[in-house]
Amino acid sequence: MLDVVVVGAGPNGLTAAVELARRGCAVALYEAGDTVGGGARTEELTLPGFRHDPCSAVHPFGAGSPAFNAMPLSRYGLEWVHAELPMAHPFPDGTAAVLAHSVGETAASLGSRDAGTYRRLVAPFMGHWDALAADFLRPQWLGLPGDPARFARFALLGPQPVALLNRRFRDEKARGLLAGLAAHAVSGPGSLTTGGLAVMFALAAHAHGWPVARGGSQAISDALAGYLRDLGGAIHTGTVVKRLDELPPARAYVFDTSPTALARIAGLGNAYDRFRYGPAVFKIDYALSGPVPWTAKDARRAGTVHVGPSAREIATALNRAARGQAPEVPFLITAQPTVADPGRAPEGKHIFWAYGHVPNGWDGDATDVIERQIERFAPGFRDLVLARAVAGPAELADRNANYVGGDIACGAFDGLQSVLRPKLARVPYATAHPAVFLCSAATTPGPGVHGMCGHNAARAVWRRLRVAART
Repeated sequence: MLDVVVVGAGPNGLTAAVELARRGCAVALYEAGDTVGGGARTEELTLPGFRHDPCSAVHPFGAGSPAFNAMPLSRYGLEWVHAELPMAHPFPDGTAAVLAHSVGETAASLGSRDAGTYRRLVAPFMGHWDALAADFLRPQWLGLPGDPARFARFALLGPQPVALLNRRFRDEKARGLLAGLAAHAVSGPGSLTTGGLAVMFALAAHAHGWPVARGGSQAISDALAGYLRDLGGAIHTGTVVKRLDELPPARAYVFDTSPTALARIAGLGNAYDRFRYGPAVFKIDYALSGPVPWTAKDARRAGTVHVGPSAREIATALNRAARGQAPEVPFLITAQPTVADPGRAPEGKHIFWAYGHVPNGWDGDATDVIERQIERFAPGFRDLVLARAVAGPAELADRNANYVGGDIACGAFDGLQSVLRPKLARVPYATAHPAVFLCSAATTPGPGVHGMCGHNAARAVWRRLRVAART
């Protein structure tokens, strides 16, 4: 009998499998796709030689992940590469607020009236990313915080909506930058924890940057898979699991799936009927004949560019998606990986992706409104397009079954569900079935390629196995 079977080879499933194999467990992993990766894959979506990431491309929490940093992933080919700037947020006048490696450069870009406020906001946490990440990217039942005083200080800030946090700032550059960072939660600016999330994104940039993996996000998944195999774990791709009894006997089963898929496969009935899925995204991958012609020069040297200048415009775009309304002037999160990793495209060419927020399950076409928004800040962009690969909610869900209705966060990240994922429970990874666990982004700490959901779930599984072994 195997010790553990993992279903789903996204970053969290792979991380859970590695963590348990490192503890001496006999582990087998089953993946429905032909390759491992889930939301961290790389494919030629447009033209030969243009290597795109179908979902996640830039990894703010990847390079500083406690789970990844405890593994020798560089030995398996993972190399983080950085653009000159982690992120830029352009404005119609041709200037930009920037999220730089340096706090000073970031503060200066916000203008004299808000520079000091930004410095004071991040100063108590600078130089302490590792402690913050270890304490906040795990549930507290796993132990006391390693840095209690700093934990308590951030805990006062973390639950705030970004709309409340932005009251500290006087001008639109700072407010727009913070609102754009919070929008990665795919929830409105009044949602709980969006202020704390915005600050965590900023601190990640100052500590470890917002890197891409050289060659594409597939390199992260391949490194985890290579390490797992060397630890004795088995990986089976192209295997669709419909029922628990289709899997080999094991002491524990760990699912890197949506909660509703887990309930269906494991026969848990309505266990997650109250779990909510959030707004979707509409994503376009581009092959370009040259770099994006941003009017703001700082945007040309950034790995990520947020497009949507004011906090009010960002709020309107996100709230429309949450209310089920089609996008009009979308807020865009865009990535230009070839700024840091030119080998992802033929010489002189570039890859680029952009996504805007749309209602869950929306079946419209946002291509025109997205490209009009890009042209607003990069006139002539459309003239550079060699090919595009368009993916609405249905296509995203086809690519990755965890993206229910096109929700790339694997569950709404708002209200209490932003912290109580997938539901109120002392051990959020455990289920009503004593041998079945959940480790996807639907669990705490939530979405992102950082492996911490899998890491935390593996610890819960290990505790359960040890208890069972003693009884």
